[in-house]
Amino acid sequence: MSLLKIKPLMVCIFAVFLISCSAPSVEHYKNSSPEFNFKEFFSGELKAYGVVQDFKGELTRKLVVDMNASWNGSQGVIEEDFVYDDGEAQRRVWKVTLNDDNTLTGTAADVTGVAKGKSMGSVFHWNYNVELPYDGSTLNVNFDDWMYLVTQSRLINRTSIVKFGVEVGEVTLVIEKI
Repeated sequence: MSLLKIKPLMVCIFAVFLISCSAPSVEHYKNSSPEFNFKEFFSGELKAYGVVQDFKGELTRKLVVDMNASWNGSQGVIEEDFVYDDGEAQRRVWKVTLNDDNTLTGTAADVTGVAKGKSMGSVFHWNYNVELPYDGSTLNVNFDDWMYLVTQSRLINRTSIVKFGVEVGEVTLVIEKI
């Protein structure tokens, strides 16, 4: 490969690296309001409505999620029942631990390893790897979740689905306390 072809390729790779490092941290939102209290919001029954988009931004699915969250001290269980517009149903049960410093860890059957998150101001951010069903098999992807509390009873959740460092899809949910 000639030097003339390598230079533009290296510039593109460097640009992608810089862009991927430029996302705000959760600390950026420390003065935003209303204050997001994870345990308070995720208690009792909740309902979510959302869409899934592919890497081009095209709508691929719609979904509704029924949730039930309960707590015993700092230990919580969040049950999520997903129903997609094509009739597929999924269930995820989170076991979460809320720490005094507004950090949270969580596990679920389809989550590889431990989800780690933090709340600041009106925002909660967490990151985890998921084994998604795909074409009769599973695909291991990263979920980068940003939750924005709009009111004390409603939040917007944006999830980037990333594979090999590239966003391959996005999920947007509106979650409401019932």
